[in-house]
Amino acid sequence: MPRPSHTLVDGVVVLSPLGWDDVEPHLAGEDAELVRWLNGGPGTLATVRAHVRRAIERWADGGPKLSFGIRVEDGAVLAGTIDVDLDHAGRRAALAYGIYPAFRRRGLATRAVRLASRYLGERGDVQLISIDVDPANTASIGVARRAGFRFTHRVQDDGGGFARYELIVRAPVAPAPPPTWRHGRY
Repeated sequence: MPRPSHTLVDGVVVLSPLGWDDVEPHLAGEDAELVRWLNGGPGTLATVRAHVRRAIERWADGGPKLSFGIRVEDGAVLAGTIDVDLDHAGRRAALAYGIYPAFRRRGLATRAVRLASRYLGERGDVQLISIDVDPANTASIGVARRAGFRFTHRVQDDGGGFARYELIVRAPVAPAPPPTWRHGRY
């Protein structure tokens, strides 16, 4: 089945929207680490199907949450996922990512974050990207730093405290300076 045109490549990693053929590989790739840091609970065939259905619908609607598969071997093998959460009003986006155990420690998450960041910068409607990381998740902190994100502050939500890393992808457009009036000739 052909994937939508939102495919990003860097020579090693391919990011493309999640599709129905990703259900079983996604479920098979889940482990305790993904459940702990990303999923919030173990997946089932039904929950993964529901997630992929929502991902397909959101791509068709243009967001606000877009789910990419992180793929290797010219896009043939699903190695993880990365979600983009768009906040159009605030011109911000948030990223969340996870790599399956067989593909960890190869730099794939960093490459995926860089590709997603490039995509967001090229969209033109995002100025700032954030990644919220549990301070105990040192691997994810390393990904954020290697991808050029900088720690900005701690945030608190219902799930606990997180370290926020941010990347400016497009500086806000400054308003034109007011005219300078001179006395005499103009």
